[in-house]
Amino acid sequence: MLGVLRTALRPNARASQRCFSTLSVRFQDASRSKIMTPAAAVADIKPGAKVMVGGFGLCGVPRTLVDECAKRPDLKDLHVFTNNLGTPNHGVGVFGTRRMMKSVTGSFLGGNREVGDQFFNGEVQLNLVPQGTFAERIRAGAAGIAAFFTPTGYGTAVQKGELVLKYEKKDGKAVPVMTSKPREVRSFDGRDYILEEAIHAEYALVHARKADESGNLVFHSTARNFNDPMARNARITIVEAEEIVPVGALSSDEIHLPSIYVDRIVKAELPLEVEKVCLSKAEDEPRKFTSREVIASRAAKELSDGMFVNLGVGMPNLVPSFLPKDVRVHVHTENGLLGVGPYPAKEEDVHTDIINAGKESITELPGAAAFDSVASFDIVRGGHLDVTMLGALQVTANGDLANYMIPGKFVSGMGGAMDLVSSPDSTRVIVLTDHTDKYGKPKVVANTELPLTGVRCVSMIITDLAVFEVDRKNGGLTLVELQPGATIEQVREKTGAPFKEAL
Repeated sequence: MLGVLRTALRPNARASQRCFSTLSVRFQDASRSKIMTPAAAVADIKPGAKVMVGGFGLCGVPRTLVDECAKRPDLKDLHVFTNNLGTPNHGVGVFGTRRMMKSVTGSFLGGNREVGDQFFNGEVQLNLVPQGTFAERIRAGAAGIAAFFTPTGYGTAVQKGELVLKYEKKDGKAVPVMTSKPREVRSFDGRDYILEEAIHAEYALVHARKADESGNLVFHSTARNFNDPMARNARITIVEAEEIVPVGALSSDEIHLPSIYVDRIVKAELPLEVEKVCLSKAEDEPRKFTSREVIASRAAKELSDGMFVNLGVGMPNLVPSFLPKDVRVHVHTENGLLGVGPYPAKEEDVHTDIINAGKESITELPGAAAFDSVASFDIVRGGHLDVTMLGALQVTANGDLANYMIPGKFVSGMGGAMDLVSSPDSTRVIVLTDHTDKYGKPKVVANTELPLTGVRCVSMIITDLAVFEVDRKNGGLTLVELQPGATIEQVREKTGAPFKEAL
């Protein structure tokens, strides 16, 4: 009887196989309609559209699509959402050079003074957003979440609604005519948070390492950055891929972004670029022990084997070179990598997809993990790092930090700094800075009038003259160490706040 049943079932099984095979062919045929030329892919983007553009600096920028948009003389007044604007006429900076933007929303202008000048001249509205908040607002828009509460930005100009969004030129001077709106504040479990709203776009221009013909995507290393969350957000997602493969060529386990989010696919035609090529120095090369090295070498003593740390742009990036060989720390860079290695040894080892938050070429250590910008700031904001080290314009006796903006001067933006100092009870914040600025004015002060990056967030200050512990809760500095050659008299003279001594 069982044999009879098996025989009876076989024709039906074959019919089912034929049915599934037919469906598979139909799906593959339908997926091919997503592939088109760059010109056709961007043809329906209208002036004034809301457009998200992936990338971080020049890393992972959909260069082919950006350049195709720039060929259209009618495409103006765009509302562009991008983390940063590359450099003039490179990356998303092409939009600035061609004056295609009405507004920009992101965290960092970086070295693009061209767009900075347009901002101060009243040509472009600039909506600065902390980098982690920007990533989360994109994710929220993709996930159907209207708003969320975050600790990032509490007590700063972001919360208070004091960021200048737009200037007008009057009598040759830049006059603010629009500022941000104050954020709602709520407390949860004794901690203060601010309300941030989701953002949405009509189009997303995205770069991927690989796409199959149905739109499943694979990204590579730090080029994943904002490309992944932006692709999920927009009403129409247009992807340029370095390689396009048939459906079935990608394992379901290796796909980073499923095809449901992707509407159009083009072949990437332009090579990607590296904004800052940095190479490692030979171990036997003589080292100039400048004040920067003095600060970085002392900061290295605050790290121990196995720590997870974030090292900001500038002096903090020098710290790993002063670690003992038996101390390995896991360096996190907020553009999407845990396990940052040294600069490449040779120029041929430089990879366009592997950079740090300073847009510098780096390498990956064995065991490194790459992820998108949303996941990167989950790590940061969630307090999963042991230590973060940043520079400063000024830092106060109660641990307030100002490190991103001097009013009236070129504004680079806050980048990820506000997020990096948002969990000081979980992640120890150490400031590395010269003791005075280039005019000889103290950078360690009692109070500051500069826009704040974070409130009561700094636990230690390391300068070229001294090391201070900071009492964040009660306020106050304690001098715990003098740098080689420095005296207490020098420290007193050049510090703008009283301090205790514990030498």
